[in-house]
Amino acid sequence: MNYTVSQLLTQDITFQPIEIKGWVRTFRANRFIALNDGSTINNIQCVVDFENTHEDLLKRITTGAAVHIKGDLVESQGKGQTVEIQVSSIEILGDSDPEDYPIQPKKHTFEFLRENAHLRTRTNTFSAVMRIKSNLSFAVHKYFTENGFYNMHTPLITASDAEGAGETFRVSTLDPKNPPLNEDGTVNFEEDFFGKETNLTVSGQLEAETYAMSLGKVYTFGPTFRAENSNTTRHLAEFWMIEPEVAFMDLAGNMDLAEDFMKSVLKYILEHNREDLEFLEKRLQDEEKTKPQAERSEMSLIEKIRFVVDNNYKRVSYTEAIDILKNSKPNKKKKFKYIIEEWGADLQSEHERFLVEKHFKCPVILFDYPANIKAFYMRLNEDGKTVRAMDILFPGIGEMVGGSQREERLEVLKEKMKALDIPEEELWWYLDLRKYGTAVHSGFGLGFERLVMFATGMGNIRDVIPYPRTPQNAEF
Repeated sequence: MNYTVSQLLTQDITFQPIEIKGWVRTFRANRFIALNDGSTINNIQCVVDFENTHEDLLKRITTGAAVHIKGDLVESQGKGQTVEIQVSSIEILGDSDPEDYPIQPKKHTFEFLRENAHLRTRTNTFSAVMRIKSNLSFAVHKYFTENGFYNMHTPLITASDAEGAGETFRVSTLDPKNPPLNEDGTVNFEEDFFGKETNLTVSGQLEAETYAMSLGKVYTFGPTFRAENSNTTRHLAEFWMIEPEVAFMDLAGNMDLAEDFMKSVLKYILEHNREDLEFLEKRLQDEEKTKPQAERSEMSLIEKIRFVVDNNYKRVSYTEAIDILKNSKPNKKKKFKYIIEEWGADLQSEHERFLVEKHFKCPVILFDYPANIKAFYMRLNEDGKTVRAMDILFPGIGEMVGGSQREERLEVLKEKMKALDIPEEELWWYLDLRKYGTAVHSGFGLGFERLVMFATGMGNIRDVIPYPRTPQNAEF
């Protein structure tokens, strides 16, 4: 019977004939194979009887080779493992070139592994990250399904820019060297495939709102795109967003939902990815030892996850947060890179982390932000200067979730669009929601890769997505 490494290490099946397929991590002394098949971070030792194994075959058992092994699972005589395989036969599957194989059993830089992204999941770090990512994805769907949400696939090609930032990728079939022109010299997009100018979506939120106003509770979980020319550790041109939208739910309900959701999905990986988390935690601890004392994290990876799973989230208005930050020691002593001087400032990661890690010592939900630093679709408060927005702040990373109660009043929404030069005819269908059966509704957005970064402790967003799309990079 064919088994996985995970099954062999966890099930009571010793002293039975077994078969297994996997990749050789190491082969030492012409006798001991460390085999891994991706089902667990752990390898299983396979003991080869080299006296009865052809010399040419032994030479082909190299790091990276795919093999099919038959043998008996027995109790191990060596240290570090409870069972091992006494090999009765071994078959090399396909070709293997030990001279060229880039993922050798030594420490590689993350930059080198990004250049070999098609092979990097054969390392312990990246296999652990991707198993955690897979379980987080499942936990997302599990949570929403169990809480009465319907999954919606929103369009990837759209004529709107939900955030209004203008950083979109154009979608066109027109000849870039000789496009059809209007009399004024501008491109005539009426002759394009869709008859208008279109782009890759930056968010599925606006379309999700339409479904929430008929199905009640919906969520999207799909790719989004931003043409932001940013080469930071937190930006991708292609990334995945989780966006629930709920009818008849106000800002308080939105905060309840977001907090419960975050706790649920992170608790799931604590329960189902313990060995992967422990490995990544040790990797981080070794990395921390190389940093100056002042830059070291106060919490381990698992402690950080427990911090957001076990604590209640402190709810603080933007106005109160600004007062706290203005009067804080790092602000007064100009230790912040961005000094907080007045109400209306857009908070940076250093401010968000201060509130979470130093001041409140728990996850924080900020709400009621200034209207002029938030999107047009957020509901205007009675004071006329703030909107019913909310952000969830986590340790080590700052903002994790951004959401709001949506503006359900037709005339108010029209005024906000007019002030931002957003033509009504572009979003006529969005305005229709405010004409026909309008109601209070809310939702939030969460960048999935940012969540994976938090859950794995990885410092660069390019290392939590299989093939990162960034400026000047579309390899693989």
